[in-house]
Amino acid sequence: MLIAIVGDHDPDNPTHVATDSAFAQLGVDARWVPTPAVGDDPSLLADYDGVLVAPGSPYVSMEGALGAIRYTREHDLPLLGTCGGFQHVVIEFARNVAGIRDADHAETNPQASELVCVPLACSLVGQQHPVLIEAGTLAAKLYQVVETVEPFFCSFGLNPSYQGVLEQAGMRFTGFDKNREPRILELPEHRFFLATLYVPQAARTQNRPHPLLVGFVDACRRRR
Repeated sequence: MLIAIVGDHDPDNPTHVATDSAFAQLGVDARWVPTPAVGDDPSLLADYDGVLVAPGSPYVSMEGALGAIRYTREHDLPLLGTCGGFQHVVIEFARNVAGIRDADHAETNPQASELVCVPLACSLVGQQHPVLIEAGTLAAKLYQVVETVEPFFCSFGLNPSYQGVLEQAGMRFTGFDKNREPRILELPEHRFFLATLYVPQAARTQNRPHPLLVGFVDACRRRR
């Protein structure tokens, strides 16, 4: 089994170190694939059993990150997006499924007309916060609890003005903060398509791997 980590690896980024450590703990062969490489040829992901869209935006190639997400969605390849991955899953879905062709990110294009990802009211970088999980969802099945505390490294999230149109197009938000702001999203018709605004691979789980990573790896294994 081989998993692609789509992102621009930085050995000084703690979320990238945590990503490497999490897959090593699981004994999985996971290889970093730079975003420009995917931008040049998204079909290179056909050689992998699943894709993790890594933290660390802005990416060197935003189009590469979006291309990776679109490829996994259209080819039913298991996907787990974290932090920046969540944000770019929202943008890709908005552009290519919900019909918001100019959907964009305030971090990289603050003057865009359709900003579906915008600054959070308060930055969550370096903080841990509760996440409330909706019953009857993939997240609930994996966590087996209704509330979890997770590490955040982000300053951007979903523009609430677009939540309704994304839900109408088929995206389901399945985890929330105490103010009902989305923290987990899923595509229910996909074999495994889940993204979190937090970074589960950076959670302190002692000797036990994070349940979302376990579920993702299991889905990749079943696909193979």
